[in-house]
Amino acid sequence: MSRHTRSAPIEVNAALLRRWQLAGVEAAADKEARGVILVIAGSRELAGAARLAATACLRAGAGKLVVATAASIAPGLALVLPEARVVALPETRAGGLSAAGLERVEPLLEQIDAILVGPGLADERATKSFVKGVLARSAGVPLVLDALAIGVAPALAGCDRPVLLTPHAGEMAHLTGMSKETILADPQRHAQRLARDLNAVVALKGASTIIAAPDGRCWRHAKALPGLATSGSGDVLAGIAAGLAARGAEAAQAAAWAVWLHSQAATALQRRFGPLGYLARELAAEVPGLLRRLRPGGRQT
Repeated sequence: MSRHTRSAPIEVNAALLRRWQLAGVEAAADKEARGVILVIAGSRELAGAARLAATACLRAGAGKLVVATAASIAPGLALVLPEARVVALPETRAGGLSAAGLERVEPLLEQIDAILVGPGLADERATKSFVKGVLARSAGVPLVLDALAIGVAPALAGCDRPVLLTPHAGEMAHLTGMSKETILADPQRHAQRLARDLNAVVALKGASTIIAAPDGRCWRHAKALPGLATSGSGDVLAGIAAGLAARGAEAAQAAAWAVWLHSQAATALQRRFGPLGYLARELAAEVPGLLRRLRPGGRQT
């Protein structure tokens, strides 16, 4: 491990992000120029996760959205996501995505700027098999792995593509075989080790989120927002990061911006509703205004 890996992490705040600006968008740019995002998400019992993540991609500024999801929920998802092309994929008996569906996904990968896989997927074994198939067919495309899809991370070792993993401590424990308590005792150390071992950016989520890059760089965002500990919150965070990646942000930048935007959206909702009770589906609508304020010359936050 690099001698720099135990240095204090850089704080993620508005001042940092003003110096670390996202790429601008030309006024005349079409939707493809703003980034095409493929979201592979959702299952019979977790259709909402796909909707939350996909909506967040668009709120983060991605221009074109394609959602590949379980056939049983695809028609309903298409109705609640009129902005998206929705592709129905065959399912396993346990509700996961069947490897047979890779034939339908492969043509989608030709014009994709980033891929998000994981929110709301079911059947861990099927998910690992499906994600490995996506990896083999999408060399070089920036990738965000969330929820069950994080389980394929060991296959990324030595991979040179841009990858962002978004585990919480429980998911990292499942992935590494360590206890959740061990990870929480030193999250920076464990996030940096995983980032180095997999050559990926790791955003270890929590009240204090650690973002670790494989070269040893590390960032932290800490803010007490109990309302963010709610169903669907992580799906929104993953969607924001993936939308920014589709716009051209590198993995660490997409993670830092997404974590800050997610937190600030919750702060705005907390002022409106109180510390508890706002919904994950309300977070994404706050993002465009926050992005506007952080543009050069935007209002200070």
